Amino acid sequence: MQLQLISFVLIIWNCMDYSGCQPHSSSRHRQHKAMAGGSSGCQQSGCLTCSDYNGCLSCKPRLFMHLERIGMKQIGVCMTSCPPGFYGTRSPERNTCTKCRSECDSCFNKNFCTRCRAGFYLHLGKCLDSCPVGMVHSDAQRECVPRCSAECESCVNSDTCTRCRPGLYQLNGRCHHICPDDYEPNDKLMECTPQVHCEVGEWSEWSPCSRSGRTCGFRRGQETRTRQVQQYPSPFGNPCPEISEVKECLVKKKRCQGARRRTDRKERRNRNNRKDKESQEGRRERKRERERERDAGEREDSDNRNKTENRHRRGHDSQTISPEDGLVQ
Repeated sequence: MQLQLISFVLIIWNCMDYSGCQPHSSSRHRQHKAMAGGSSGCQQSGCLTCSDYNGCLSCKPRLFMHLERIGMKQIGVCMTSCPPGFYGTRSPERNTCTKCRSECDSCFNKNFCTRCRAGFYLHLGKCLDSCPVGMVHSDAQRECVPRCSAECESCVNSDTCTRCRPGLYQLNGRCHHICPDDYEPNDKLMECTPQVHCEVGEWSEWSPCSRSGRTCGFRRGQETRTRQVQQYPSPFGNPCPEISEVKECLVKKKRCQGARRRTDRKERRNRNNRKDKESQEGRRERKRERERERDAGEREDSDNRNKTENRHRRGHDSQTISPEDGLVQ
């Protein structure tokens, strides 16, 4: 390659000696000039020596010589690094940019590609039109990759996994340790499924003011309103808000219909209870009176018997005493 470049430069110099190389003689004088570093144009472009027609002929130290083709002409350009599709080669004489192999989009050297052109796939520094056994091609990376990624147990290709390894969750052909935002793990399916958030409907109208299930017979009560759950949340979705509300209310106190009848029934029950109680007390009093009368009669009978026994006892004593015993000398 270096010999080719030297030959190219010699051809340019030889061409400058012939009038046929340029259309008019005014430019022929510029072609013969090989200016040293004193030219401002050479300094600005990084050239060590240059030609107005062919650009840089040599570069300053550590810069690479790159030949750009413009139509049938090649212009020398000095660069700090070679453009895509070329790799840099350094030597004591000069540093040059050398074109990569035709299938390489970029390369490190002539035998090691770093990126392949469309239709080729990189594998171990080579650009192949088909990947080795056990590997598949990735159009996005233009590389040969393992058939399944490390997280996959089975896959269609390196970009599409059909079953993940244990403990990982599948989503859109990829495996995840933690599901992305707006998704949640499904341990049964081992997939990342979309989160479902709670949805509720509109509030109902406020109910009539009531208290203990009644709407009359009170001053202060409560009103309520509700709304229906239209979509219940998934385990990790947003929970449902309150679906019922209660507020205090005031009403003009009024007697309930039928309250009078209930009051009358209650009064009748009370009267009947009092009558029953009075009759029970009367029966108990009469019973106690009978018991007192019976006790009094028994005491009277007992007294009469005692009197009779005493009379009989005195009569018996008087009959048993003789006249002689009654005289005292």
